[in-house]
Formats: sequence, structure tokens, C-alpha cells
Amino acid sequence: MEEKELIDLLKKGDTKAFSLLVDNYQNLIFNVVRRILPKQMDAEDVCQEVFVKIYKGVGSFKQESKLSTWIAKIAYFTALNYLKKNKKNDTHDDLENSFSVEADMDGPDEVLIKKNTTEYVHKLIAQLPEKYCVLLTLYHLEEFSIEEIHQTTGIAKGTIKSHLFRARKLLKDKIKAYLIDDYGGK
Repeated sequence: MEEKELIDLLKKGDTKAFSLLVDNYQNLIFNVVRRILPKQMDAEDVCQEVFVKIYKGVGSFKQESKLSTWIAKIAYFTALNYLKKNKKNDTHDDLENSFSVEADMDGPDEVLIKKNTTEYVHKLIAQLPEKYCVLLTLYHLEEFSIEEIHQTTGIAKGTIKSHLFRARKLLKDKIKAYLIDDYGGK
């Protein structure tokens, strides 16, 4: 179904169209929210709130951006508002892994290595400042363009680029430190 057709059906209150929207965008919403809210239960609550906001607000969607950008923006600001309201000094150490690795044709050893590596990289990303986590998620995992990230977050394009550069450097430094500490590498 084309995006415009989906939006038209949503504006008419079509529940099947909304179900399709949930199926298509639940991962995007969860990824954005989870980068801001490390606790699984908080993230799930906010995701539900985001879907309610989308359902109630779809009539005001002007189609000036892609639907995914509008949805990510709602997820982003809903999670930030939740965080502000519930200022808890939670750490990212208890971050549960919400990502899966597909096995393809790998054997058990390769699958375990990939899974552990993926989990570790996601934990490292979660240790970065919140703004970096969100930008890395939108750019690399959700494949948003700089323009779409700008529309979603309201952050200036130049700032997005510099934050992505800094985030990648921090991540690279953390991985290097891990390799040096654990393997004596350089």
C-alpha cells in the first residue's frame, strides 16, 4: 500500500490501515524510544503512548514530510517528555538487548560471536550521551537522511553531522579500549 493511500485511510479511521501502520512502524518507534529510555517497561509504555498520539493526530498530518519522519518525531519528543517527567537516575548498564541477529548459514559459533558483538556494540551505543544514541539510531539503523533527522529532532543539519562524527569517534574509542583491555591489541 502506498503511503498516501495509507494516510488517507488512517484519516478516515480505518482500523485495518492503523494495524498496518503499527506493523510497519513499531520497530522504528521502539528503536527511537529505547535509545532515550533504557528500561524495557518504560519504553513499551511510551511506545503505546506514541501509537495513541499517532491515531489521534493523523488528521493533522499535513504530508509535508514522510510519514516515517512524522512518526519518529512523535516518538522522539514523547520519549524526551517522559524522561523529563520521570527523572530517574537510571544507568544504561541494565539495558536489555532488544535486537536479534539472524543466523543465515552460520554455525553456532559464528552466531554466538555475532550475537555477542551486536549486543556489545548496542551496549556501547547506549553508554554514549542521549543525543548521540538517538542520532546513531536514526542515521545508521533506521537509515534516515540528515534532512529527515533534522525534521524529526529539530536539530540543525550541521549539528547533526558534527554529533554523528563525534558519536562515531566515541564509539570507535570505546571499541579500541575494549580490544586493548581484553586482547592486548592496538
